[in-house]
Amino acid sequence: KGMQQRLVFARSLINNPKVLFLDEPVSGLDPSTSAAIKELIKEKKKEGTTIFLTTHNMHIADELCDRVAFIVSGKISLIDSPRNLKLQHGRKLVEIEYRKNGSLKRESLSLVYEADRQKLNFLLDHEVIETIHSKEATLEEIFMKVTGEELEI
Repeated sequence: KGMQQRLVFARSLINNPKVLFLDEPVSGLDPSTSAAIKELIKEKKKEGTTIFLTTHNMHIADELCDRVAFIVSGKISLIDSPRNLKLQHGRKLVEIEYRKNGSLKRESLSLVYEADRQKLNFLLDHEVIETIHSKEATLEEIFMKVTGEELEI
């Protein structure tokens, strides 16, 4: 499947189209080929090519798309940039892991509440931080929240 997928993608670029329709462009590809295809898509986008991408892979949509539309039963149920969608539907939390007295501690802290923000600043200043991650919503979580359906892969 991977060789056929690469061939179909290469054929789509031959005439240097102004509009490009791609359906699951990295499906069935190994990670290095997938990365190369994604870079080519980004390059084409920078050159001004309009790209319509259909995918069930929300990580690909998040990485490659300026705007995302969720289509359910043939109707667009939501459309916006991935960033705006995550900000609108996510929670403003950070998850932090740190060492205290030799043991690993994990906390989720709100970026909204002052007490949690103060605790986060204290931890950053006084503890050995191992990891820190924002807990924004993923596009897959947003899709399920808005549509009430899971993605079929």
